[in-house]
Amino acid sequence: MPQLNKLRTALPGGPGGDTAPPSTTSLRTALTVFFALDGFLFAGWVVRIPAIKHQTGASASTLGLALLGVSAGAVVTMMLTGRLCRRFGSHPVTVACGVLLSLSIALPAQTHSALALGSVLLVFGAAYGGMNVAMNSAAVDLVAALRRPVMPSFHAAFSLGGMVGAGLGALVAGGLSPAAHLLALTGVGLLVTATAGPALLRHPAPKSAPAYGGARKPRRLDGRARRLVLLFGVIALCTAYGEGALADWGALHLEQDLDAHPGTAAAGYSLFALAMTAGRLSGTALLERLGQTRTLVVGGATAAAGMLLGSLAPTVWPALIGFAVTGLGLANIFPVAVGRAGELAGPGGVAAASTLGYGGMLLGPPAIGFLADWASLPAALTTVALLATAAAALGYGARNAAHA
Repeated sequence: MPQLNKLRTALPGGPGGDTAPPSTTSLRTALTVFFALDGFLFAGWVVRIPAIKHQTGASASTLGLALLGVSAGAVVTMMLTGRLCRRFGSHPVTVACGVLLSLSIALPAQTHSALALGSVLLVFGAAYGGMNVAMNSAAVDLVAALRRPVMPSFHAAFSLGGMVGAGLGALVAGGLSPAAHLLALTGVGLLVTATAGPALLRHPAPKSAPAYGGARKPRRLDGRARRLVLLFGVIALCTAYGEGALADWGALHLEQDLDAHPGTAAAGYSLFALAMTAGRLSGTALLERLGQTRTLVVGGATAAAGMLLGSLAPTVWPALIGFAVTGLGLANIFPVAVGRAGELAGPGGVAAASTLGYGGMLLGPPAIGFLADWASLPAALTTVALLATAAAALGYGARNAAHA
């Protein structure tokens, strides 16, 4: 295993003492809060989609078109956000996107047609995509300053925020209208941003990290570095494909193909998400022990084995175990891929990898649907295992990638 694949040996000041100054501790806390807020707000919106569908009178097909507004806004904004981070710094952009995301989440509940819904979702998607790039760029800088591979902990906060947001949304769905619920989320988002934002605004990116957004201009990338950024973006795509596929098709597979009770089927994705969160919480220790390459390879292989079990098991409980194993395997692939792209190319690398990864999340559900019509849903879900294997192979192929 090349030394550069182990952050604890490639960078001085690895484990053995907490040398982080107070400013980096404050920054880590603030960034963790923003990751959790991002997941919390997005999940809060997702659980109200059925009610807003009824409110707008949209059919399934027109709702699907309207929901593309989130994707379109996010993808377009992600690349632009990389440039904004280089010009203004990732910390101010993160705070600005936190404000915009908090304000825009209230807009969908004010619409009464699919066209209006799609229009406001463009704004919501732009804020969501921008926040993802900006906070990941800030996290890449902080990881370099801390000299510890803590990127998975930020993504664990996102997952935890999403679980809390979905759980609270389910609890209040029967008693609060979508307008009241999403307006309350606006208030929570603005309050959290006002509380955690000053820590980011007071401190620039740590000096020990590459100054992507600071006074020093990033050097021009050569062809090899660009190819590596693309490679890590494809790795992110492979894992996000699985997340999107399980989110949309996991419960249907359990109920339709394995005759699971609707409650048990719904628990399938929850189990997957819980396992992914647990995997990310242990991700830093895993990276320190195995290094980045082995984490990618072991994670991809684990996810592939889990998804083969989840998709081909003849009964419900082995399938649920397979979903959980898949979550554990996929947990740290996306954070490592985005982090490596950021190390190579700063916010532009984060933007490129995030855009490709988000594209995988969009590609997964329709691809699974098409393949399910052509063959069967269990067979279609095996493509998640195929792409997880591809992520492992690509991760191993990038084992000699040097830091730019």
